[in-house]
Order: sequence, then C-alpha cells, then structure tokens
Amino acid sequence: MGTGARESYPLGKLPADHLSRLLERYAPDDPAVVVRPRVGEDAAVLQLSPDRYLVAKSDPITFATDEIGWYAVHVNANDVACSGARPRWWMATVLLPEGKASPELVDTIFAQMADACAQVGAQLVGGHTEITYGLDRPLVIGTMLAELRPQALVTTAGARPGDVLILTKGIAVEGTAIIAREKRQELDSRLDPAFVARCEEFLHRPGISVVRDAQLATSAAPEGVHAMHDPTEGGVATSLFELAAASGCGVEIDGEHLPIFPETQSLCDLFGLDPLGLIASGSLLVSAAPEAAESVIRAIEGDGIAATVIGRVLLPGEGLWITYGSDRRPLPVFSRDELARLFEEQG
Repeated sequence: MGTGARESYPLGKLPADHLSRLLERYAPDDPAVVVRPRVGEDAAVLQLSPDRYLVAKSDPITFATDEIGWYAVHVNANDVACSGARPRWWMATVLLPEGKASPELVDTIFAQMADACAQVGAQLVGGHTEITYGLDRPLVIGTMLAELRPQALVTTAGARPGDVLILTKGIAVEGTAIIAREKRQELDSRLDPAFVARCEEFLHRPGISVVRDAQLATSAAPEGVHAMHDPTEGGVATSLFELAAASGCGVEIDGEHLPIFPETQSLCDLFGLDPLGLIASGSLLVSAAPEAAESVIRAIEGDGIAATVIGRVLLPGEGLWITYGSDRRPLPVFSRDELARLFEEQG
C-alpha cells in the first residue's frame, strides 16, 4: 500500500502563516531583544546599553549567480538601513561548489564584497568559506551589523493610519537585472542586445542599494518617517502585505501611479510575469506622516533618486486594496516570487 506523496513547498519564501507560527512558538524572552522576529521586520534589534542598539540582519543570495558577492552585501545593508542604521560590519559565509571553486572565482567574490562594502560604508570582519558537495553554484549567506541610537530606530511595524506611502526608484530593479543576466543568451536572440545590456546594468544603475534612500528619508523627517521596508522576494505587493501585517493596518495603492520601469514591463510581458510580484531590491517603501511626505520626497529627489507617492495607510481592518481609477480590487497575493516561478517553469 502506497503512502502517497508528501506535501512540499515551492521555491521561494516559507509561507507567511507558517513562518509566523514558528516565530511565535520560538519567540525570545530576553528583554534585550528590542525588535523581535516577525513577518515583515527587516532586522533584529538588540539593546547593548541605554543609549546603544545593535542592528543585525542575515540574508542569503539564492536567485542570482552573477556578481553574487555584490548582491549579498547590498541586500543585507538595505535591511539594516531600513531600521535607520548605517551598515558597519559585514560577515559572510561563502559556500563554493566542488570541482568549480577556482582561485579566480574566490578572488572575484571577495573583490565584489569589498567593493560593495566600500559603497555602503561597511567592513568585512569575519565569516566562513568552504568548498562543499551538493552545490551547482556558489552561495553567499551574509550578516550585516550596525549600531543605532534608540531614538533613531525605525521599524516596519511603525506605519500609522493616514500615512502616505512613498516608493523610491521603481518596480522591480533587482528582478530586471537578474532576468537579464540569467537569461542573457535567450534574450539576445529575441530582443535588441543593447536593451538587454541596459537591463543587466539595473544592478548598478539605478542600483539595488536603498541605503542612501533610507538615509535621506530619515534625515529629512526624523519624526515623520514612521516605517521603512525593503521590497525583496515577492515584490512590492508582498512588501505591502508585510508592512500591513507588521503594523496591523490596511493599505490602499494607486495602481496608475506605480512606477514600473519600461524595461521591467517589457521583460515581464515577454515571460508572462506580473511586475508587482517580482523580486524588487532597489526600491524603498516609506510610510510617512502626511505633513512630512513632501520633505521626504524633496530630499530623495534632490539627490537624483526618483520618489513617488503610491498610496496611503488605512485603519486596521480596512483591507489591502489597489485602485485603477474608479476600479478598486484586492491587492494581488503572490505565494512565490515571479522570478522563482520563471526559473521553475523553464527549468
């Protein structure tokens, strides 16, 4: 008698409800934990002294293979920056595939990490490197650390009803770069190679870092920025769900004002993807008091970074919506990132 196939999750993040149960079950009881683990929070925050917090973030790079060291530093620095802190110390676990770990590959990854650290103001202080079996590509798992004054702390859970929601740059910087880099050979046969090269450069221009975006926002309105969040896997739509869940509020988004790059839209149209669910590092989601929104936008745009009002925070229980003119519909849910779906469907 057969036992039947066991249920397994698809590629991507663990489902939010399962993760929430686990985090509740194993919740820390140490009073030094200022920001406890929960769905939507970007980093852990620990109190070291009455006037000093330690901010810590750990994240792997699993989708991208090109410039993996660069990616690893920036995605971890982004989450630290969303707390209001400046990235300072970088630790990396570098796992290399057996039979492919050439000295040149190792040197390249470390050079990428060093260049990215210099950009965000951090230094490599430790970690672990090994050649291991069962891998078909390098993996980098990073941890970024920073210090923060308690009064400067910003969390995803801080969004308040009536806040204005601001998105920097556009949708979806990281997804555009990864698709172009990982599907280069296929795309060159279907699109103008110059267009594909421009999409590849999204990694650097406009870039996947939001460290500067976050610093500008908090400097412009220290009291008016209530929450910041870094849209990553699951795209901008998932980041809005996470912000709403963490803060206990609803959100309403103006779909006609969502800043979607033409390059991103073209790649999504080609592969049948929805930009709202595509991995989106490079955009910063800011929840700001209405009276502070103009100052935040002016500061960000003054540094040459685009910033767009995309919606507002609603009262608890009012739901999550996206509007197109008079058409109001539920914000779409993505059980996995559109990039994961692309890779899985195309093998």
